[in-house]
Amino acid sequence: MKAVVIGGGIIGLCSAWYLNQTGWDVIITDKTDLSDSCSYGNLGMIVPSHFVPLAAPGIVGQGIRWMFNSKSPFYVKPELSPKLFSWGLRFIRSANARHVAESAKPLLEMNLLSKLLYEELAGKFDFFMESKGILMYFKNEAVAEEEFHLAEKARAMGLDAVYLNKESVQLLEPGIQLDVLGAVHYKSDAHLYPNALMKGLIQQLKAKGVQFLKNHALQTINRKKNRITEIIAGGKSLQADLFVMASGSWLPETLKLAGLNIPIMPGKGYSFTIEQPVQKLQIPAILCEARVAITPMNNKMRYGGTMELGTVQNKVNLNRVRGIVESVPNYFPDLKLDMPNEKDIWYGFRPCSPDGLPYIGFSSSVDNLLVAGGHAMMGLSLGPATGKLIAELANGNSTSVNLTAFDPNRFS
Repeated sequence: MKAVVIGGGIIGLCSAWYLNQTGWDVIITDKTDLSDSCSYGNLGMIVPSHFVPLAAPGIVGQGIRWMFNSKSPFYVKPELSPKLFSWGLRFIRSANARHVAESAKPLLEMNLLSKLLYEELAGKFDFFMESKGILMYFKNEAVAEEEFHLAEKARAMGLDAVYLNKESVQLLEPGIQLDVLGAVHYKSDAHLYPNALMKGLIQQLKAKGVQFLKNHALQTINRKKNRITEIIAGGKSLQADLFVMASGSWLPETLKLAGLNIPIMPGKGYSFTIEQPVQKLQIPAILCEARVAITPMNNKMRYGGTMELGTVQNKVNLNRVRGIVESVPNYFPDLKLDMPNEKDIWYGFRPCSPDGLPYIGFSSSVDNLLVAGGHAMMGLSLGPATGKLIAELANGNSTSVNLTAFDPNRFS
């Protein structure tokens, strides 16, 4: 049996990995040379703690307030776009307590599965995985109360989450001065070095016989009734029994070639990496009020954040990066960062669904098309779980996680 995976990010590579493991002959095609994507520049966090989807109560009002601040962590670019308008209406309808409650269990199960699978992968090649958890830092009482209640929910769902005052957190980070009220330590979380993970996965897949077609953009999808018979990518004709669409923020465009419509908006994020930092955190950090993340990885420190929703555009917004830089000393006074040079700033486009949940499953109208996308900021965290689920679906097996919440046809 032959499968073609469209997209060579973490979701596409993991889909190829588990398909290959179960006997499929796999080809991966990508419009780039596979050297850069959201899978490389992210913060490398594996986050069972993140069981609340992006579409949550309060985010709409907060987003509107942040729209008038050029350094804010969340921004919707005002533009006359029917696609953005339609996506926004669905997002607003999804941002409610019921949706959050219904999403918690499937998101948690996905993340826990991924962590187990990452531990298995770490036995095959090294990508600097560490299971130290993450620290959610807060500075004001209102956020402290929110994090306390979230930690209670996490514990009720079986996660090891500990609410810490400033003195207790300081014991975990003895080399860094803190200016915080406290933090929640999610001990169930982990982190890794994405660059090593991606390069290692590609090398392993090649060794297992998976074929890569770099710089082969998807051009045409030919269908006969309810099946794809052929795709044209980079001028090359490819036939297969199964096609997996894992094209990230370009998922709407690639699926449109098959006559399908799935709502996704790209959420632009930024990061920069400090080599051999003088001071280094021991445990990955999320600065709650600032929505900034910091991860120590492979003798480096990576800083990242912002969610800039709008059409894809390849310009670095230095004010967004400045917002990241200026927020860090508010929590860690000793970590005074210089503004990075523009050439050292990485950016990527996170594929965001309107309800904050990924799309995983078969298309209802194309029998041999599986969709894997829309993971927003959790693409790396959910990569192996998604890949395993794709392989289970392809082989007609029962899935490790109930996929009802992730139905790719839910907005049809």
